[in-house]
Amino acid sequence: MNRTPLFRAAGGSRPEALSGTGIRPAHRSAAGPVPVPVPATVRFRAACPDCRGRFELAAAALRLAIGATRRTTFYTFTCPECGASVRKPAGERIIELLTGGGVRTLRLHTAL
Repeated sequence: MNRTPLFRAAGGSRPEALSGTGIRPAHRSAAGPVPVPVPATVRFRAACPDCRGRFELAAAALRLAIGATRRTTFYTFTCPECGASVRKPAGERIIELLTGGGVRTLRLHTAL
């Protein structure tokens, strides 16, 4: 498991560069999101409603579709145990976790 700290130290000081990782603290400007490094070994727990199998999937095995409504916002994967195509609804928290973990995202709508 990757034990790279992602947040500032409790004392408010900036973390130093992590030796051997090539990761250095980003210099933060007043605006804009802060990029967070995503380890290549991110895994997501999932379950198949058909065979009731429970397993872990890599980010590459999942797809996230973000639509204009809750009904059109979902994630999909293929069950590694029975081969079924699975589609599950994705709320805000699921969207955060999947996008933060590097899952490919398809936007089904555009802001007008």
